[in-house]
Amino acid sequence: MSELDKYIIGQHDAKRNVAIALRNRIRRLMVKSDLQKDIVPNNILMIGSTGVGKTEIARRLAKIAQAPFTKVEASKFTEVGYVGRDVESMVRDLVEQAVTLVKEAKNEEVREKAAVLVEDVLLDILIPPVKGASVGTIPPSMQAGFNPDLASEQELNERTRDKFREKLRKGELEDRKVEISVKQSPSAGIGMIGNGMMDEASMAGLQDMLNNMMPKRTKKRKVSIREARKLLMEEEASKLIDFDEVKEEAIRLAENNGIIFIDEIDKIVSKSGRGGSGPDVSREGVQRDLLPIVEGSAVNTKYGMVHTDHVLFIAAGAFHVSKPSDLIPELQGRFPIRVELSSLTQEDFYRILKEPKNALTKQYAALFEAEEVYLEFSDEAIQELAALAFRINEEVENIGARRLHTVMSHLLSDFLFEVPDTIGANSRIMITREMVNDRLSSLVKNRDLSQYIL
Repeated sequence: MSELDKYIIGQHDAKRNVAIALRNRIRRLMVKSDLQKDIVPNNILMIGSTGVGKTEIARRLAKIAQAPFTKVEASKFTEVGYVGRDVESMVRDLVEQAVTLVKEAKNEEVREKAAVLVEDVLLDILIPPVKGASVGTIPPSMQAGFNPDLASEQELNERTRDKFREKLRKGELEDRKVEISVKQSPSAGIGMIGNGMMDEASMAGLQDMLNNMMPKRTKKRKVSIREARKLLMEEEASKLIDFDEVKEEAIRLAENNGIIFIDEIDKIVSKSGRGGSGPDVSREGVQRDLLPIVEGSAVNTKYGMVHTDHVLFIAAGAFHVSKPSDLIPELQGRFPIRVELSSLTQEDFYRILKEPKNALTKQYAALFEAEEVYLEFSDEAIQELAALAFRINEEVENIGARRLHTVMSHLLSDFLFEVPDTIGANSRIMITREMVNDRLSSLVKNRDLSQYIL
């Protein structure tokens, strides 16, 4: 909860419920009996207008838990049989995220070994090894005994390699250009096979199989040693990683720790309540397709079967036109915890600009500081910004905290353009209440203009 407080202002009930959901996952894994399999997460339905923090709460939860997270929009899905994305694609996206997380962790584990291998590859490019005449099956190290000239040449080569190894480790050769062979990623060639003949997972699996059968193509590139090290690091690390183990761990991570955030769930509610005709039938069809995924089922992915029984689903919607009770009863039951997020007040805007670890004022200050210009905001200026943003939301359209982005962007656009040419290094910019009023108040008063600019 305290970690969420560092980034999200207010919305205590929502943060409390997701914190409980996260802790329950840890508790479930600590249960020793067979009961562990039967303990399923309580999915959450967040109700609130745009910009109040629904997505941010779910995303921050995933980062804190170091869990695979995917966000989907319910309105993008279509019922099985219609053209469009099917609901199972959200699980496939989740597994892709899990694979990425596991690969990153594995890369960190083998980083030291890979660094040694990369160093040897770079040395071979800079100082090629001595190629002596082959003497039967005798290894090169023993061939020196038959050829004194070869021995001295090898000794000189080793000394030179040691000197260059030292230079590489000190970073003295980072800008030197070298030619390396880089594996080319295979081009997608079977997209046309789809067309209803096979599902997305089968098509992806077939693509991978064909890619593995085809010879790996390499391309010569001339790059700096700095860039070559990065490219070779990826290549050498991938050789040290067992990808079958990565797949197993990724599936396990997705099944036990995965979080799927379904946004705009109110858009698949029938406008006329339950039932209906025309597009309402398709909306209800999407709801029915969601049921088995949310309840717990096996989904085929290119990495293997994934069970969704213990995946945490967080759905969100504004529900301006419809109500949560307009969802089909079966789907309502799959989201037992409902949280209503309150609209943001002027005081909330003030705190959002000032308190979070990643507050907008701090972000812009960091951008200016990158060019050695120091940006500061007076407390009165922040209060005025909050008041103006709140007022625009009241008069034009309530888009929540997102309004702060447009207000801040318009306020600082001139400074962002003038740095560093007109406003040089080591300059200091102080944003005051008067400056905020001068740059924004006329736009706020002109309602027609503010609809287009702010």
